[in-house]
Amino acid sequence: MSFVDTFFNWDVLVRSLPLLMTGLKVTAQLGAVRIVAGLVLGLVVALTRIYAWRPFRLIAKIYIDVFRSIPLLVLLIVVYYALPFVGLRLSPFMSAALALTVVSGAYTAEIFRAGIEAIPRGQFEASQALGLSFRYMMRDVVLPQAIRIVIPPLTNNSINVIKDTALASVVAMPDLLKQATQAQALEANPTPLIVAAIIYISLLWPLVLLVGRLETKLGEGRR
Repeated sequence: MSFVDTFFNWDVLVRSLPLLMTGLKVTAQLGAVRIVAGLVLGLVVALTRIYAWRPFRLIAKIYIDVFRSIPLLVLLIVVYYALPFVGLRLSPFMSAALALTVVSGAYTAEIFRAGIEAIPRGQFEASQALGLSFRYMMRDVVLPQAIRIVIPPLTNNSINVIKDTALASVVAMPDLLKQATQAQALEANPTPLIVAAIIYISLLWPLVLLVGRLETKLGEGRR
């Protein structure tokens, strides 16, 4: 067989496309859930880490350190295969979403913490002088400025989130990589894997370019 017939076989692509599209849909759903849940969890943990009562700050710090240290693949296996032994059985999607979210939340918390701590101290003092409560100070003064700072690293983290969804295939998640692997086995041809790689690049390359533009634009704004 020629190179094209082996890696870019049109007939194999046409037969495999429904499986790949189904996998892409699952990958998009899992990525969206993880990004949204990770952002919410990360913000809550970051605020706890900075402003909460000391024992809660310690718990938040332990959470961040532990889940940034555990390999994601190991956590996926533990959640899917070990939790049933303690009476908690989750579907492949929920297992993947849980494992991916708690890891994403740990990284996102550090990103938010860095953004909040980068706000000049005078902003906090001015808010207190105006009589703003903590809630309104964070909502109206601190977080809008912090979010502007953390947009590039958060976008970069979202790229990693989408790439990490490929690991969910180890827990029988029918994501893009899993479906491509299945199609490759059915067709005895690597074309589905090549197409899956092209789909990942098509999804992520615009985000990579966006991160670069955001970093340049925000860097110019700070000068």
